[in-house]
Amino acid sequence: MSETLSQPVVLSDSAIRRISSILSKSESGRSLRISVEGGGCSGFSYKYDLTDEREADDLMIERDGARVVVDPVSLVYLEGSVVDFVDDLMGQSFQIRNPNAVASCGCGTSFSI
Repeated sequence: MSETLSQPVVLSDSAIRRISSILSKSESGRSLRISVEGGGCSGFSYKYDLTDEREADDLMIERDGARVVVDPVSLVYLEGSVVDFVDDLMGQSFQIRNPNAVASCGCGTSFSI
């Protein structure tokens, strides 16, 4: 897995391939927005959206056709995380390895800090 540790959020090679594939089938200029919202069974949950919008203070990660944006509030919770895409017997999903999370739910979409 290729990771650049100087980035506040890192994309794995498999996440880059999947995001690039998704974006290649959508409108030009779109990005995957990853955000953190209150809720979920552990207190916070990850949210994924395709978007054309980008605010000036968003973090933009762009590599090999993959474009990801993260807003500054979500970045506080995602700092140091690795976004991965997993395809196994349980199905396909984006998974975030978040060093800030002290607990997470079984589905991997919610966490607590």
